[in-house]
Parts: sequence; C-alpha cells; structure tokens
Amino acid sequence: MGRAVTADAGARELIARLVGDRPGAWDLAGEIPSAVLRELGREGLLCAQVPKSCAGLGYGSERNGELTAYVGSLCSSLRSVMTSQGMAAWTIQRLADAGQREALLPRLTGGQLAAVAFSEPEAGSDLSAIRTEIVPNGDTVVVDGHKVWATAATYADLILVFGRYGDGAGVVAVPADTPGVRVEKVADPLGCRAAGHASVRLDSVRLPRSTLLGGGGQPLPLLVTTALAYGRMSVAWGCVGILRACLDAVGAHARTRRQSGRPLGGHQLVVRHLAELLAAEQIATRVSEHASRCWDTGSPEQVTATVLAKHVSAGHAVKGAATAVQVLASAGTTDGHVVARAYRDAKLMEIIEGSSEICQLILGQHALTR
Repeated sequence: MGRAVTADAGARELIARLVGDRPGAWDLAGEIPSAVLRELGREGLLCAQVPKSCAGLGYGSERNGELTAYVGSLCSSLRSVMTSQGMAAWTIQRLADAGQREALLPRLTGGQLAAVAFSEPEAGSDLSAIRTEIVPNGDTVVVDGHKVWATAATYADLILVFGRYGDGAGVVAVPADTPGVRVEKVADPLGCRAAGHASVRLDSVRLPRSTLLGGGGQPLPLLVTTALAYGRMSVAWGCVGILRACLDAVGAHARTRRQSGRPLGGHQLVVRHLAELLAAEQIATRVSEHASRCWDTGSPEQVTATVLAKHVSAGHAVKGAATAVQVLASAGTTDGHVVARAYRDAKLMEIIEGSSEICQLILGQHALTR
C-alpha cells in the first residue's frame, strides 16, 4: 500500500478499515490478528514518532498523540500495542548508537513488532529492585532474568530487556526466537485483554554484544525514565480516546433510549452525566496537548507535564467509564461492549507506566521544589 497513508486522514481511514467493529471480538478472544498489527507496522503507524531519516513518519508528540487517541477510542488493546512499539522505538532512539538505530528502527517501521520488558515479580513501582542480569562474555552478553507484564510480548519479534550490567544497567535487544527465551501469555487480564501481555523468562540467553544498546553501563533510573516517559505520554492520549468512546456511546444511547415516555437525554440527572463526561474528555485532552507541546518544544516542564497528563487522564478515564456504564445500564454490561471494555481497560491505566500513587509522589515532590 505504501506510505500514501501518511496523511492523518489517510492513516485514520486505514485504521478504521482494519479495525472496523472487531475490537469486541478481539477482547473476547484475547488476541488481535497478527496481519492487522503487521500492516499497521509496515505503514509506520505503530511508532509514528520515528524520524523520517530512519524510515519513520516523523510525527511530533502532539500529532502522534491525536493518532493515539483515535486508536484508543476504537480499541485500547491495539493502542497498548502501539504504546509498546513506540516505547521500544523511543528507547532505541535515545539510547542506541548510530549503527544500532540504523539497523533496528527500520525493522520497527517495516512490519516487525516489539515489546519492552522491565517489570519483574519483585520490581514493579520500585524498578531499582530489578534482578535481571546482563553479563559480558567476550564478544557476547548472557542474559538471565524473569520479566512480567510485558505488553505485546506475545506478538513481538524483538523484546527490549532492561537489566543490571556491571555497576550500572543496560538494555539488550533480544530476538524473541532466541534459545533460552520463553514467552508466557498472561491468562485473562482485567483489561486490554488482546494487548498480548506476557511474562518473559530468559535462561542463559546468549547474544552478540552489539545487541546491548549504547554499550550499556548507563544509570538504571535513566534507562527506565526514558522508556516510561514515552509510555506515560501514550497512555495519557489513550485515555483521551477512552473518554471519547464513552462520550459517543452515552450520547447515542441518551438520544435513542426512552424512559418514562421521553429520551434519556430529557432527564436532568442523565444530562449531568453527559456534562461531566464532556468536561472529563476536555480536561484530559488539554492536559495531554500541553504535555505534548512541552515534548515538541523541548520545554524543561516536559517531565512534570507528562506525569501530570498521565495521572489526570487516567483518573478521568476511570470515572468517565464508570459513568458510561451507569447511563447505559444493562446495555453496557455485556462483555466486549465498548463501555464494558472501557470500564476494565481504564482501570489498568491507573496502574501501568507508574501507578497513580507514584505519579502523585512525583508531582508532590515537584510542588515542594517549585
């Protein structure tokens, strides 16, 4: 099909055609067809901020954010895969040397799929507790560890594994079919059921030393913050999409469903719910726009603005999805329905890429140092 879809309207048209009315079925099956993911990947739409010089689309954060929100309004599982691919690409852009970027990024914009693995059984919010080891051995490195909740890992051709390397840390690009790599799908997750969440076990996985991004030895907080920053931005925009999907569903239901002889929208308490949903969508949109503009302009507020966007958008998505279920009542409680999916998916957004509590701690420390 080629890159004719790079115009935003064309990109949305392609996404709409590939997604259609299938997200409910994907949610129930716990899987997105690989052909859908790979076609979007070949068009560069899963990591649209990759520069054109590396075969990407060269989107800025705000433009990519609106694309992410659109995908999130259709299917949060697909948006989660998009977030994972973008995190992988962003990590490579920021940490890899020139040769590694030239080798890896075109693969991620050419149809191959990627996951990022940093959480462990004893290292969730406290990622300083990571135990995975990347040990140099001549012209190779040997990786041992156990990662959990790696989004899109069941689809991935390439898994970026974070671990300890000497006195510092490192990220190694691990082909998923390497001997010693075992990917175990998470069974029946609460939300984003088709996002390919998995545990990844690495038992004496031997790889060329050239797979270690930037040569390794970087501070662990730098590595984790690099990946999480992109993930938080993407989740914030994904929550905007969740709120837009809920607003559309509630509006349509309130116009057509009749109660006590008039449309639901004729009842003041229902209209209040619609007003609150609209306000939530607008607040999440504006805080995400501000954060993306900080990214695009290189503002020193970028880190704080990103954490704020993720925290605010996720909180509003959770409340907004609950409101949508309340208005649709039994009509919105069927498994796979757009607002039932939103209700489950939104809750995960308060946990992933730094829980709401972690975001509050970061924002509180910022407030103390203003």
